[in-house]
Amino acid sequence: MAIRTERVARHYQMGDGLVRAVDDVTIEVRPGEFVALLGSSGSGKSTLLNLIAGLDRPTSGAIFAQDRNLAEMSSEDLAAHRSHTIGIVFQAFNLLPRMTLEENVELPLRLAEVSRQERMARVREAIERVRLTARLSHRPGELSGGEQQRTALARALVNRPSILLADEPTGNLDSATGEEIMRLLGEINQTGMTIVMVTHERPCAERFANRILVMSDGKIVSDGGTA
Repeated sequence: MAIRTERVARHYQMGDGLVRAVDDVTIEVRPGEFVALLGSSGSGKSTLLNLIAGLDRPTSGAIFAQDRNLAEMSSEDLAAHRSHTIGIVFQAFNLLPRMTLEENVELPLRLAEVSRQERMARVREAIERVRLTARLSHRPGELSGGEQQRTALARALVNRPSILLADEPTGNLDSATGEEIMRLLGEINQTGMTIVMVTHERPCAERFANRILVMSDGKIVSDGGTA
């Protein structure tokens, strides 16, 4: 399995109450699947994605990515896991405004101390995949919203991850630009990459994902295909 969770929970104390953001969730995602995680605001879908990414730790239960238990990893191991196994795209593009498109995409490789020669080849490869080769020297402020999200996508792909996690990747975009990003994700999935995407747009999920999980009150309430 690319991803497997076993009765995973994430609870928060809020005043006198306990918020069960993720509550006893067990799922399996096969290699190469494109899974859409649907649910209303506050249903727990982004919290679950953060747990799968290793950005947050579960209150209880186990999370396996490529058969490694994230709950047992040290902070250093988790950082290495995120660097080499998982690419993440957020609703906010999170680009550094003073860096060019090329420098933003290169950043994860610099942090991973990849050699300069290899960095250049990987950056060009990632930028070609999102079709932004003509914009290498532009800064985020000179790019449209769609171009900024494609840059963020290239940055997520530059370490050649096996799993891509996307949290509302079209949330800040108009419908036509969002469609463009979704087609790009579909193309990337066709190369064999596993994708888990959080969205509240069911029509979008039904068109591009091959499986839909629906969350409500921290639980998976539906798990099925898109047919």
